[in-house]
Amino acid sequence: MAFKHTLAAALILFLGICGALSSARAEPLKIVGFGDSLMAGFGLGPDEGFTQKLEAALRAKGHDVTVTNAGVSGDTSSGGLSRLDWSVPDGTQLVILELGANDMLRGVSPAMTQKNLDAMLAKLRQRKIAVLLAGMRAAPNLGADYQSSFDAIFPKLAEKFGVPLYPFFLEGVAGDATFQLEDGLHPNAKGIDRMVERILPEVEKAIAVVKGNS
Repeated sequence: MAFKHTLAAALILFLGICGALSSARAEPLKIVGFGDSLMAGFGLGPDEGFTQKLEAALRAKGHDVTVTNAGVSGDTSSGGLSRLDWSVPDGTQLVILELGANDMLRGVSPAMTQKNLDAMLAKLRQRKIAVLLAGMRAAPNLGADYQSSFDAIFPKLAEKFGVPLYPFFLEGVAGDATFQLEDGLHPNAKGIDRMVERILPEVEKAIAVVKGNS
């Protein structure tokens, strides 16, 4: 009789563990888009921003994901570093890190931008959160020295931390008024579509790595 009770208890425990594992597997992969106004969706409607359209594109490709918008308009790398811990919640599995544009527009020293991004990448690595680093490029009018120093930040950090790099977040949009708002800086809805289309393969690769490591 005692054996039957023990067997029944073991069976219940086994089924409970299986159910918990099944539930864990059923949860969507959690992605956070962490950046400035380019990530936040400045000047766009509620369903027109980068994170919303990226989530829709990934789901259309069969990926069970959520993409949370942690973009703040006007944010610099210093601001991003100060809010990283509470803006990226526990349970996040992948961060798309996009910061630096406002540093560049304000003429912040590239060394300071690199230091802040380095600290963010170190924090995320310590938390075992995967990162896709989205690069930025300096405007030519800031001078050749500034441009070369700033543009070198992102490949250097990607190599140091062993994270994938999408070289230019505004690829295919920067400098083309068709895909920009009237300010000539931010993408319009068509620009966001183009950005999502171009970065999508890199995000899918990052997702595959996260799943392979889980």
